[in-house]
Amino acid sequence: MFIDEAKIFVKAGDGGNGCISFRREKNVPRGGPNGGDAGNGGNVIIEASSNLATLIDFQFKSHFKSQRGEHGRGSNEQGKNGEDLVIKVPPGTVVKKVKEKKNIAVRFEEIVIADLVESGQFIIVAKAGKGGRGNAAFKSAINRAPMNAEKGESGEEVILKLELKLIADVGFIGYPNAGKSTLLSKLSNAHPKVAPYPFTTLEPYLGVMEVESRNFILADLPGLIEGAHEGKGLGDKFLRHAERTKAILHIVDLSGYEGRGPVKNFQIINSEMESYNPDFKNKLQLVVANKIDMDEAKKNLDVFEKELTKDGYAVVPVSGITGEGLDELKKRIYAAFKKNCNQDR
Repeated sequence: MFIDEAKIFVKAGDGGNGCISFRREKNVPRGGPNGGDAGNGGNVIIEASSNLATLIDFQFKSHFKSQRGEHGRGSNEQGKNGEDLVIKVPPGTVVKKVKEKKNIAVRFEEIVIADLVESGQFIIVAKAGKGGRGNAAFKSAINRAPMNAEKGESGEEVILKLELKLIADVGFIGYPNAGKSTLLSKLSNAHPKVAPYPFTTLEPYLGVMEVESRNFILADLPGLIEGAHEGKGLGDKFLRHAERTKAILHIVDLSGYEGRGPVKNFQIINSEMESYNPDFKNKLQLVVANKIDMDEAKKNLDVFEKELTKDGYAVVPVSGITGEGLDELKKRIYAAFKKNCNQDR
């Protein structure tokens, strides 16, 4: 199961309490204070790890707490610090702090505090409480036998929202049943579910395509529909995965979809992406005219190519079923990356 969102509660460790203690030795009837300082609590850290691919672990555990610092002891013994708690997430995870607002319509706001793209990147999300000082620290010329010590500070408590954005070179977008999954299986080593009905793909699939001894990571994203940026269908949930891709492979069913022609369908999907994030219009986009093995698609090809070429798009006619045009598509992807994306895998 692919899980790309999670909400968790984390608490850093409290600092330990300082100790109140006095020397008790046979020949020292009035020994001075020797209460030791306490240890600090442990921080809570979130770290990206290449060993993980989804956020599914947080479905089973959502509360995390690091160790408390040890209390101080007599004989000036200092308490040990609590161990840091390290929570692992997949690379590509955006960490947001959830803060409550008061007296306004929107009760909560989400603030991005980290974008962990590389394995090994980390952030301290909750700082530990400081340990209290023992009574030995309060001895002075005026007060030689202090009866007070400090309590440890509380560790921070934070609510976090984790969002995973897939890290891929090329993201497949288009209407449901445009043939994205079939193309992914033909271009790469992936084996997504393929069936002749819409919304077969309910979660992203990744595959690796090799061209000229270079590897490209491909991501098949669930199909979009009109209104996706407003939450309709599955698109709103998965559009963010396309944000991190270096290029978009816009796959269009050349035979049409829901009574509309391929040009109109292409325009609707582009509009949805730009409504979700205006930066999409600046992303490299290759257009795949799919299903050219069908008679209706062949009739639409000339008009489709002319309309999109006017707007500066490169169109590659293919058939995911017969394999026609797939070698050319691989070459186009390779050439586009070589020219625009500095691909060096």
